[in-house]
Amino acid sequence: MTTTLPFGTWPSPITAEQMASGGTRLGGAQLVGDEIWWTEGIATEGGRIAIVRSTGSGAEGAAPEVVLPAPYNARSRVHEYGGSAWTAVPAGFGDHGDADDHDSHEPPLVLFVDFASQRVHSLVPGHEPHPLTPVGPEVPSAHGPSLRWACPTPVTLEDGTREVWWICEDHTGGADGPRTDADGAPHVERYIAAVPLDGSAAEDPAAIRRVTPASRFVAAPALSPDGTRLAWISWEHPQMPWDGTLLHVAPLIDGQAGTGEIVAGATDVSVLQPAWLDEDTLLYLADDSGWWTPQRWSAEDGARPVLPGGSPHAEREFAGSLWMLGTIWMHVLDADRVLVQHGRDADALGVLTVSTGVVTDLDQPLTLISSIAVGEGGLLVIGGASPTAFPALHTARLTLDPAPALSPLHVLRSSRQDAPDPAALPAGESIEVPLAGGGVVHAIVYRPRQEGFAGQDGELPPFIARVHGGPTSHVPPVLSLPVAYYTSRGLGVVEVNYGGSTGHGRAYRDRLKGQWGVVDVQDTVAVMEHLVSAGIADGARLAIEGGSAGGWTTLACLTRTDTFAAGVSSFGVAELESFRSDTHDFESRYIDGLVGPYPERRDLYVERAPLSHVDELECPVLLLQGDEDRIVPPSQSEMFRDALAAKGIPHAYLLFEGEQHGFRQSATIIRATEAALSFYGQVLGFTPLDVPVLDLDRG
Repeated sequence: MTTTLPFGTWPSPITAEQMASGGTRLGGAQLVGDEIWWTEGIATEGGRIAIVRSTGSGAEGAAPEVVLPAPYNARSRVHEYGGSAWTAVPAGFGDHGDADDHDSHEPPLVLFVDFASQRVHSLVPGHEPHPLTPVGPEVPSAHGPSLRWACPTPVTLEDGTREVWWICEDHTGGADGPRTDADGAPHVERYIAAVPLDGSAAEDPAAIRRVTPASRFVAAPALSPDGTRLAWISWEHPQMPWDGTLLHVAPLIDGQAGTGEIVAGATDVSVLQPAWLDEDTLLYLADDSGWWTPQRWSAEDGARPVLPGGSPHAEREFAGSLWMLGTIWMHVLDADRVLVQHGRDADALGVLTVSTGVVTDLDQPLTLISSIAVGEGGLLVIGGASPTAFPALHTARLTLDPAPALSPLHVLRSSRQDAPDPAALPAGESIEVPLAGGGVVHAIVYRPRQEGFAGQDGELPPFIARVHGGPTSHVPPVLSLPVAYYTSRGLGVVEVNYGGSTGHGRAYRDRLKGQWGVVDVQDTVAVMEHLVSAGIADGARLAIEGGSAGGWTTLACLTRTDTFAAGVSSFGVAELESFRSDTHDFESRYIDGLVGPYPERRDLYVERAPLSHVDELECPVLLLQGDEDRIVPPSQSEMFRDALAAKGIPHAYLLFEGEQHGFRQSATIIRATEAALSFYGQVLGFTPLDVPVLDLDRG
C-alpha cells in the first residue's frame, strides 16, 4: 500500500542522530606484520582520529581494537587539509644492525602526528606516546604550530640504514626567523626530512636532517630500491598541484639529495606520484596528454608514455586532485606490473603491464576507490564505496597469473553499522546536460524515494542542488546518507560536477580557469533548468547547498540568478580580497588561476564576489560556520550575514564552537542537518517531521 503525502513531509527512518553518530570516518589501511590497521574518526570523542587494528575475528562489523589512546588525534595540519599522518614500522626499525633480528612477536613502533601540537610521536602499543620532533617557536602568521609534519615514508638507504622521512611544513623562517616574501605573504617552506626515532630531535632541532632542498610545496618522496636515487615532486605559487608540478630525480649522497634534474612537469603539466619499478626506471602520472596517465622515465631513455596510441584507457584519469598528501593511485606489484585506479565519473581498478601498456580491468563493484594497501600473497585492503554500499574497508586477493583476477570483496569494516533499510535509499542516475555554447555538464540525479510513499497527484518535488567543494574535485556515484536524508523525505537531490571538476580530463578541469563564479554558476543553473523542463523538479521550489568552494557557488547562484528559492552555505567563500589574505598558504594563490592575478585583476575579485551582489538577492539564506576554520575564516560568513541583515533578507547564522573546515562533532552535525531541513521546509512550503524549527532573522 502506498501512502500519499506532500513531498518533504514523508516520515523517514534516517535521522540526524544517525548521520552524526552511526557512521565512522574510515581512513586508509596499512598492513602491519600480519595485521590490518587503519584510522577511524570517533565523533563521540570530538571527532578525533584514532589508529585501530583488526581483532582478527573476520566478522563483518566486528569492532576493532583501538591502538592510539585518547586524547591523541592522528591528524596533520600540513596544507591545513593534512593527509597521511601515521605509519607503523617493525620493532628495532632504525636501530644499528638488522631489525629482522628482533623478536617477531615484539609490538611494532607506531609513528603519528598529534593534531593539537603537530609534533611527531612514537608509540609502542600499550604504552604512552613520546614526542620525536621539537616544539617550533611561536609564529603568529602560522595560526598554530610553526612546525608541522605529514606523509611518513619508511626507507632503506644504500648502506642498509633504515629511517623514516617526513614532509615538514616550516613557518619558522629558519636561521633568518619569521619574515614575509616579496609578495607580502608570510614565508613558508616545505622539505623532506629524516626524523630520528630515538627522540633526540624532540629537544634538539639540529638532529633533524633535511633530505631535499626547500620549496614552497613538496610531495611524494620515492627512494629507488637500491637506495641511491630519490624522486619527489614540487611546485611553487601560484600553481596548485593539479595545475603544474615538477618531478625531480637526484642522487642520494650521505642521506641528502645531491645535484639532480627535473625530468618531467611544467607550470602547465601536473605530475603526480613517482614510483620506482626498479633501480633505473621511474613510473609517474602526468596530464600532458590531457588526461592523467602513466609515464615512465629512465636516464637512458628519458620520459615516454606507457599507454600505446589508441589505447582504450588513454582518455581515463589515472589520478586526481592532490588535496591530501600521501594520496596514492597506483601500486607497483613487480618490475612490470602495477595496480592502477582509473576512470571518469566512477573509479575502476586494473593491472597495468608496463612493457605492453595494456590495462587488464578487474571485476569489482566499487565506483569510488579511496585507498588500497597491498600485502603478501596478493592480499589487498581496499577502501571504497558503490551506488548500493556505504564506504567500507574490504579485503580481497589479487592473482596475476595466468591473467590478473580479483576475488570477491569481503567487508572488513563498514563506515555504517546501522545502514538504513534499502527501501529508504535513493538510486542515482548519471546525466550529461548539453550546454548552450557546446559541451556538457555532468551531474547525478537522485529522485525522491522511499518505498510505500508517493507525492500528491500533480505535485512535483522540491529539488536541492548540491555543489561540491574544491572546486577542483568531484562527486562520484556512490551511496550517500546526506542525500538519502533528503530523498527519503520526498526531496530530490542533484549532485553537480560543474566545469572545473576532476574526472573528465584537463580540458574540462580548465573550463573554470579565470571563470570561477561564472562557469560553475552557469553549469549548475543549466542542470536545474534541465530538471524543470524534463518535468522532474518543481521550478518554483529549487534550493542549493554547498560547503567551502561549494558555498561560494551557492552564494554566487543566489546573488546572480533567480533560479533558486533558498540556499545553505557551509563555511562558504563570500568575498575574495580578504579571503586571499586571510586563508592559509596552500590556497592563498589558488584564486590567481580561478579568477585572475591580484592586484592586476582586482576588478574581477570585486565583481565576482557574492558579497558585492547582495542587493540582487531576494531569497532566504542559511549560513553554517566553524569558529576555528583557518581555510575559510568565520569573517566570510559574517560579512555575508551582516549584508543580509542590512537588507532585511530572512536568514540564520549558526557558528559552531571547536569546529574547523568541515564538521566532525556529533552535536554540530545534528544541529546543522536539522537546521537545514527546517530551513528548506519554511521556505519551500512543507512541514518536515520531528525537527526543531529554525528561527530566521528577518533583519
